[in-house]
Amino acid sequence: MDFQPVVLWTDALVYLLLVLIAAMVWHTRQHPHLMAPWRRVAGSRTGQAAMIVLLFYVTIGLLDTLHFHPRTGADGQGRAAYSTEVLSLFDVIAGPLRTQREKTYSAPFANHLFSKETIQLDDGSTVRDYPRLLYGGAHLDADGRGKLADILAKGVIGAVKGALAWALLLFILCRFDPARLRRLLGGGFENPWHVGAWTALAVVALFGALWELAGYYHVLGTDKVGEDVFFQSLKSIRTGLIIGTLTTLVMLPAAILLGIMAGYFRGWVDDVIQYLYTTLNSIPGVLLIAAAVLMMQIYMSNHADEFNSLTERADLRLLFLCLILGVTSWTSLCRLLRGEALKLRELEYVLAARAFGVGHFRILLRHVLPNVMHIVLITIVLDFSGLVLAEAVLSYISIGVDPATNSWGNMINGARLELAREPVVWWSLLAAFGFMFTLVLAANLFSDVVRDAFDPRLRQQR
Repeated sequence: MDFQPVVLWTDALVYLLLVLIAAMVWHTRQHPHLMAPWRRVAGSRTGQAAMIVLLFYVTIGLLDTLHFHPRTGADGQGRAAYSTEVLSLFDVIAGPLRTQREKTYSAPFANHLFSKETIQLDDGSTVRDYPRLLYGGAHLDADGRGKLADILAKGVIGAVKGALAWALLLFILCRFDPARLRRLLGGGFENPWHVGAWTALAVVALFGALWELAGYYHVLGTDKVGEDVFFQSLKSIRTGLIIGTLTTLVMLPAAILLGIMAGYFRGWVDDVIQYLYTTLNSIPGVLLIAAAVLMMQIYMSNHADEFNSLTERADLRLLFLCLILGVTSWTSLCRLLRGEALKLRELEYVLAARAFGVGHFRILLRHVLPNVMHIVLITIVLDFSGLVLAEAVLSYISIGVDPATNSWGNMINGARLELAREPVVWWSLLAAFGFMFTLVLAANLFSDVVRDAFDPRLRQQR
């Protein structure tokens, strides 16, 4: 084979999460009462638009989760030899974005470096000027004439390509029925699918234009080492999604189990669990995370031979950050579930089950757990954006992900020093802020729709 598959720790957990989501979807589709809240989510215009934006981010993140070692040739015995470098499917798709590096900073859509350097001319003399970029705008004339028209033309071409892909996908989803397609785009269905369709067109056309331009320009400039900032921003999507999802996967079992046990059993069980999460809440979270990350760094420094590549080392630190964030974030959900379980244990059907001799484990599984899942789901979607922002803050103070990992927090941390330059290098900070803002905004809007659909008190008020 031309590649050797690699499954990192975070990759394995992402695959596990996908299996759990698929199982949950299958289970939900078998029960109409579980499908009803999701139908309300699908019936929201805001929910439709937010889901499309989140789907775009998830697609990029999943493409960046399929890792492999590229083949470099054959050894002396004719067996395939593979590089120690770990690439992803997104790296292959990105192609030149990953490999075409400049010398140092360049502004968005520039064809010269951002700073003047001493350039030696053909006659041996030297002059202070802005050197020409190796790749950005290399197809233009030396003086850059016609750059604006070229940018507009290539942007329109990329947007048209994206629109054509969008039209083909919709035609397939409508089962090649033009009447059904017109009905979809015109809002003829009960759910506002047309909002999602037009939002998808805007997202695909914008991304298509940027992707087409990225083959000729550095659309968001380059950083200190000449790496494309647009590529860095896209690579950082995986880190943000992993922090927001895997941390939830880590903290859910403890929060659900301890929360419903504390509320259902009460007595000494409740006292022990309350003492546990109260004690954990009394420890400053940032200090606990910093201590844990520093311990992990010392371990990796003393056992460097256990890691085959820098990617595996960075992945282990990312996994450990998810674990420590999960340990410090389960207490709020546990407290909410405890309060709900205290109420549920006094309801008639739970009292009747205990009177008939039904075991505690069966009562918790059949009667208590299903009736607190709306709280669990609402908490998950509400905490996602907070965890994405937490990664940025922790990386900004250098206790987040590994510096070798692409993340918005590392981009912001690097931009902190760039803002002290004269003139200011602003595009790295703006790119990280823009991508993170869009993800968090879409997640917050979607979480509001999910909360309105699943919260029984809001439904009763309506």
